[in-house]
Amino acid sequence: MTNWFRQHMYAINGALKHLRAAPGNFLFNVLVVAIALALPIAGLTVIQNLRPIASQLSIEPEISIFLKTNVASTDAANLAAPIKRLLKDAKVNAKVNFVTKDKALASMESTSSLAEVLSTLGGNPLPDAYVLALSADDADKVEQLSAQLRGLDGVDVVQVDSAWVKRLAALMHILELALLFLAGTLGVVVIVVVFNATRLQVLSHQAEISVSRLLGATNSFIHKPYYYTGALMGIFSGLVALGLVALSLQPLNQAIADFAKLYASEFHLSPLGLLPSLALLIVSKLLGWAGAYLSVRRQLAKLPQ
Repeated sequence: MTNWFRQHMYAINGALKHLRAAPGNFLFNVLVVAIALALPIAGLTVIQNLRPIASQLSIEPEISIFLKTNVASTDAANLAAPIKRLLKDAKVNAKVNFVTKDKALASMESTSSLAEVLSTLGGNPLPDAYVLALSADDADKVEQLSAQLRGLDGVDVVQVDSAWVKRLAALMHILELALLFLAGTLGVVVIVVVFNATRLQVLSHQAEISVSRLLGATNSFIHKPYYYTGALMGIFSGLVALGLVALSLQPLNQAIADFAKLYASEFHLSPLGLLPSLALLIVSKLLGWAGAYLSVRRQLAKLPQ
């Protein structure tokens, strides 16, 4: 156990010695790898901030039925019977909620900044409406049911409210697949950068490696310092990438805040949490180690034994 610990401490010291020998090259490679890592990290940050919003939106189809403004209140209330009959004939289970024009006006005045504007109209411009909440199993019947509801007397507009939510869910899925493809592509870029950096290190230490072999050093003993160098490059690159993304969120949030105010929202982008950040650092470390592993085994195999 002591011998194993001593070998790894020697390998770590060797890796630090390599970094001190050419700090400029190391920092340049860290910056290149960090830029490659920053792109998928930024995409993951955006998706992580959008996912809670998307999860709060119901993807169950809802149908809003707006009646004509000249329909009397009693006639509007009596329209519930033919609506329920249509639902029964179509074998659709749905909650039918009747929203009077007065209730809609009161809700709008209490939840929006349009109270003063609405008070100047001198009347209630909103129509009576019905909101049908369907189950996800009946999503394929929405279009047919909407066409039948449009034919009822007194109905002005029939609107499917959750269609845009389904589009949002589909868009989120596409973004996640695109991010996965981008992360895979840039992961290969990271391995290539570390591979070339390690290759140059091995070539510059060729004489030292030859002497070590003459003294009886095994390939495993020779490989370890380069593995640690690659892993350190991956860790430092991950830290720089996370820092770059966090810094870029500050000006971006200022622009988002100005846009969100137009919709009475306080949405802003938050940096990744501790656990996702640690997971990304582990991934970047493994990518750096993989690049060094492939490079060292390839280059040392070419050197004379």
